[in-house]
Amino acid sequence: MNIGLYQSAASLSALERWQDAVAQNITSGQVAGYRKRTVEFSGQLGGEWQLDSSGKGGADTTVSAVFPKATTAINFLGGDTSPTGRDLDVAIQGEGFFTIQAPDGSLAYSRSGAFTVRSDRTLTAAGGAEVLSDSGSPIVLSATGGNVTITAEGKISQGGVQLGSFGVQKFANPADLVPVGGGMFVPTNGATPEPMEKPVVLQGYLENSNVTPMREMVDLVLISRSYEANQKVITANDQQMQKTLDALG
Repeated sequence: MNIGLYQSAASLSALERWQDAVAQNITSGQVAGYRKRTVEFSGQLGGEWQLDSSGKGGADTTVSAVFPKATTAINFLGGDTSPTGRDLDVAIQGEGFFTIQAPDGSLAYSRSGAFTVRSDRTLTAAGGAEVLSDSGSPIVLSATGGNVTITAEGKISQGGVQLGSFGVQKFANPADLVPVGGGMFVPTNGATPEPMEKPVVLQGYLENSNVTPMREMVDLVLISRSYEANQKVITANDQQMQKTLDALG
């Protein structure tokens, strides 16, 4: 068997996963709190292969072939913060996630603090999900109105009356979080959050994504060149095999 042909095909598959991640980063790079998708490459054993002296297949030699494998991950490094001047925009400094309750009652966690107010005065995140306090209940603003004030510790007040504090949580291993859309994540592998004892938040700011557009564009060029090189290898191997078959009649 021609190992090179299969290794190049596996390389194309890995490069496609990398390209998908880069495309998503470019598309979502302007979304507040978005976390960059990354791809890590490794080698995966593909069993025992028979080679002849020419390396084109035969029974003279047995080798263990290694095929490229791409694994996606998320980069949880913080992004820069930008001032918005809007009272309900909040950015977390350092570790931590806002606690969000989806319409189906499930909990999710987000770095995006672009909050809005529902008709019943409940504070909501993307998609209408409710923002939870440190007590686990929705944060409801006062019906009488008034300026909203948020301290650096995440305590929320309106008209001088404290309404609660943001439920800022952290995870021992952020890699256990998987994205579910809208800038939100849910834990896997039995991961459980821990309350942040001293969260640091900024009112009137939003955390930008941690995507560097120029880096993503450079990666696209590298992917394109690598893809083209592997396609050439496949074409060359295919032509060689065809010549062999023609010679054998």
